[in-house]
Amino acid sequence: MIGSAIVWQLNRLGYQRVLISDRLDLSEKWRNLVPLRFLDYIDAEDLLTALPKLDDIDTVYHLGACSATTEKDSAFLMRNNFEYTKRLAHWALENGARFVYASSAATYGAREDEFREDLPIDSLRPLNMYGYSKHLFDQYALRAGWADKVVGLKYFNVFGPNEDHKGDMRSVVHKAFHQIRSTGKLELFRSHRPDFADGCQQRDFLYVKDAVAMTIHLAGSTTAGGLYNLGSGQAHTWLDLGRAIFAALDLEPNIEFIPMPDQLRGKYQYRTCATIDRLRSTGYDAAILPLADSVADYIRNYLNHDRRLGDEAA
Repeated sequence: MIGSAIVWQLNRLGYQRVLISDRLDLSEKWRNLVPLRFLDYIDAEDLLTALPKLDDIDTVYHLGACSATTEKDSAFLMRNNFEYTKRLAHWALENGARFVYASSAATYGAREDEFREDLPIDSLRPLNMYGYSKHLFDQYALRAGWADKVVGLKYFNVFGPNEDHKGDMRSVVHKAFHQIRSTGKLELFRSHRPDFADGCQQRDFLYVKDAVAMTIHLAGSTTAGGLYNLGSGQAHTWLDLGRAIFAALDLEPNIEFIPMPDQLRGKYQYRTCATIDRLRSTGYDAAILPLADSVADYIRNYLNHDRRLGDEAA
């Protein structure tokens, strides 16, 4: 999702000499590539062995990972999310390429405040193996002395076009769009804490267009290095999001609360919100699109028409 969105934005900035590497599976995520302009494609299974033959690479955007928070195969996550990233990072640094990679807000674990990049990294306790696989590389890069040589991006709740293939890891906006279309209502988890009313659990939602603008800015910054939160810097409730979705569909809100599954209750975060002071300190001064406007753009210009990023010009 974010990888194809980065290529879309690079195309908009005039860049077409792009090498894409991915695992195209049985889903239709290949459709994300159709509107994009790039030089070549190589399967992710072949990339590491092909690296010695590659040259003239200025920047590596490494967004590849298994992002399923429910993935139980720890050995697979260690190979795919940790070892692969290590090998690619070593190659990039040895060949003078800028290395920008996706960490995750999941590295912060169960905390519900003080989401800051300057927290002692060894104090973080991710809640799942996905988060730990990302955290492990953050630790590795720090201990390798790469803090000023690579950029790690702790994406918060990113949503937007090109996420159709993500299955259960799709955003609530995508899921809600189809649920409302088929049932006329949106189901949200009931709160199981007295300090949060139903639907008042909070998340930092970030539109993918803002996420890629931040990413490309940091890649091009001569002063950026280390870990950065990428979020809106604002916490919105699920009710805020639900109402924005219904408004984008020109419908009156019809929200129903359902019990949270028992297996989620002990791991559920009731609030997340990125601090983005460190991002702003690098000179990123662009306004972040308000949540209601982001949801409206996504639904009205993409989901309603089954479009991908880049289809706008078609």
